[in-house]
Amino acid sequence: MTANDVLKMIKDHDVKFVDFRFTDTRGKEQHVGVPAKYVGLDKFEEGHAFDGSSIAGWKGIQASDMLLMPDPTTAYLDPFMDENTLVITCDVIEPSDGKGYDRDPRSIAKRAEAYLKSTGLGDTAFFGPEPEFFIFDSVTWTVDMSGCSLKINSEEAAWATGEKFEGGNTGHRPMVKGGYFPVPPVDSLNDIRAAMCLALEDIGIEVEVHHHEVATAGQCEIGTKFNTLVRRADQTQALKYIVHNVAHQYGKTATFMPKPIVGDNGSGMHVHQSIWKDGKNTFAGNGYAGLSETALYYIGGIIKHAKSLNAICNPGTNSYKRLVPHYEAPVKMAYSAKNRSASIRIPHVASDKARRIEARFPDPTANPYLCFAALLMAGLDGIQNKIHPGDPADKNLYDLPPEEDAKVPTVCASLDEALDALAKDHEYLTRGGVFSKDFLEAFITLKMEEVNKIRMTTHPVEFDMYYSI
Repeated sequence: MTANDVLKMIKDHDVKFVDFRFTDTRGKEQHVGVPAKYVGLDKFEEGHAFDGSSIAGWKGIQASDMLLMPDPTTAYLDPFMDENTLVITCDVIEPSDGKGYDRDPRSIAKRAEAYLKSTGLGDTAFFGPEPEFFIFDSVTWTVDMSGCSLKINSEEAAWATGEKFEGGNTGHRPMVKGGYFPVPPVDSLNDIRAAMCLALEDIGIEVEVHHHEVATAGQCEIGTKFNTLVRRADQTQALKYIVHNVAHQYGKTATFMPKPIVGDNGSGMHVHQSIWKDGKNTFAGNGYAGLSETALYYIGGIIKHAKSLNAICNPGTNSYKRLVPHYEAPVKMAYSAKNRSASIRIPHVASDKARRIEARFPDPTANPYLCFAALLMAGLDGIQNKIHPGDPADKNLYDLPPEEDAKVPTVCASLDEALDALAKDHEYLTRGGVFSKDFLEAFITLKMEEVNKIRMTTHPVEFDMYYSI
């Protein structure tokens, strides 16, 4: 779709507003609405000015002017706004040189795609994320000087068997680890997921599957088709927007938090990936599980840089409440064709075209532009330096003898550990100017604010453990 196509779309659909969207460092979409009468070819050539100093982790107030440059290929009609609204994803441009802003996640992802081509190792990187999420009836929390509290309300939750509801308690619900995948009425969210799928299809995102996930209290997944790195990140942001707003329309609330409930599976974002060159899948070969040597080296790069990748692929303090053994959490940095306790899985596929690897440790709080770019850069480092990942792990990695367990590397146990690893191991990210040191320093500073906020907040569990000592 070209700029002229977008202008025709505005006219044909009587669009009243154009919503320019971009993604901040934390991964949250931001937007500004412009009356359609002010959107002409000049917006696609000159951009739309905005104040970058108000975005956390971006410019200071002394140098705040930025430009949003709309990408016409991303345009879709918003399914939720009362007035006809066209959504367009934008790159954030530095006005002084006309280049993608150093701290703009989408520009970073574009630089990663350009770097791949410059290496000669491939011309296209395909990504297929699987972000899981919960749908609750409501959620309330308080945090102040007097203390803190949290309450999740879900008629589908295992803990709701004794509660009274308007219309009665049906008794049909998935118990702990019982959500994969019984039919309704145990799965109470099929119609909501179906509405989400139809909304995704309406805006051009192809849905391949939807289902209830393992956890009780409304854990779900909608599988959508893979795409190139930047476009798939665009579509992941659109998927989150659809999920949040369809749930809202149904009077419910959706969250992509990795671990919103205690004692059941958390939500991951397994990321399928492959590199192609001249129309051929470079990951297909005659090695383990049909992989090429290139694919094995790519895996080796991810395993080598796993702890620093955690900072970008698992960027919340809540991320590490998911990354604990025995809840299908991929804490062991190993690869396997069958073993889901390994952090990297090789899915069984019928053809070489579908050959790929699946990184299982990322979670959906990750900024998809940064996550996919970082995974690609780590994999490319593995290929360039021939980092072999060793033998595959076909045993249950949660039940290894201690001497074997000690030899298998693990992911980080906390966000501050991951940020420390990123501070020490980031050279592979800065190649080709993809991630700058300035951005990484700003990212670490921003995320350390979250670490310190948790460190300084008294937790109710601490009263359980220490109040009477």
